[in-house]
Amino acid sequence: MNTRRRLSLLACALGLLAAALPAGAQGPYPDHAVKLIVALPAGGGVDIIARLVGQKLAAVTGQPFVVDNRAGASGRIGLPVVAKAAPDGYTLMASPASFLTTNKSIFKELPYDPQADFAPITKLANQSMVLVVKDKQKFANVGALLAAAKARPASLNYASSGDGSPQHLAALMFETRSQVRMTHVPYKGGALAINDLMGGNVDLLFAPLPEALPYLKSGRLTALALMSDKRSTLIADVPTMREAGVPNMVMQTWIGLLAPAGLPRPLVDQLNRQVHAILQSEDVKKQLHDIGMDMAPTTPEQFQQTIAQEIALHAELVKAAGLVPQ
Repeated sequence: MNTRRRLSLLACALGLLAAALPAGAQGPYPDHAVKLIVALPAGGGVDIIARLVGQKLAAVTGQPFVVDNRAGASGRIGLPVVAKAAPDGYTLMASPASFLTTNKSIFKELPYDPQADFAPITKLANQSMVLVVKDKQKFANVGALLAAAKARPASLNYASSGDGSPQHLAALMFETRSQVRMTHVPYKGGALAINDLMGGNVDLLFAPLPEALPYLKSGRLTALALMSDKRSTLIADVPTMREAGVPNMVMQTWIGLLAPAGLPRPLVDQLNRQVHAILQSEDVKKQLHDIGMDMAPTTPEQFQQTIAQEIALHAELVKAAGLVPQ
């Protein structure tokens, strides 16, 4: 057999082998920049961990993981971008729980299916929610806030990072469990909500601890209670909601890493392994702890199960609060 014939047969064999491999597995991944969508403005908890994990993945793979903020409409701008992207590993997203769970109950229609349009890779972190105010003279504690809310129903305004956000869900839980009524003021992101709280345009905010922590440390905002079963060492003087007189008020929100549905399993597993190693490294664990997050790596199957369970749980909470889907 001459050399030309052998080369031709070799090329055909390689072509058949490549065709038999799943999409995205035909060479080292990644071999160019990866886009990491965050459907919220820069500066919030989701953005913080997306940039941290993205930087670490870039160091591991030698390719950039570029955070692309697509804020607005409670995730309905950013998540469809990911849902419609090619499942090749070059478009990923870091998402808060609410865009994948609560949104299904808050909105009549969504431009994406939280369960069918995405491939869960792993949860990244959990965050406790904390009730914060600016006017600590007016609201010295949870009891004072509740007294004001009961004296004038709907007179207190609470901010959130959007309809169906963790901030919104926490406030709905607070209203339901304490039997008060307040007025919701949604924003395009947590940073914007905090800015308006500091400006005195709203009365209170239920915020993920990482977003509120810098303002609590500087004294610009005051924490009244933590929605956790135990106090945080980062704000040890702040009581839990149970200690503050409101029982059954425990709520953690999570942040997860996902890809478009159809991402080949070898790439799902590769990303899962790499991110788990990053989250379990001592420097990353310390960074997350210092900003109020707890690492929460899972298998893709565990993450998928969490999404399904919380869709059902949040639907019950939204119904109990009497919220009508928009």
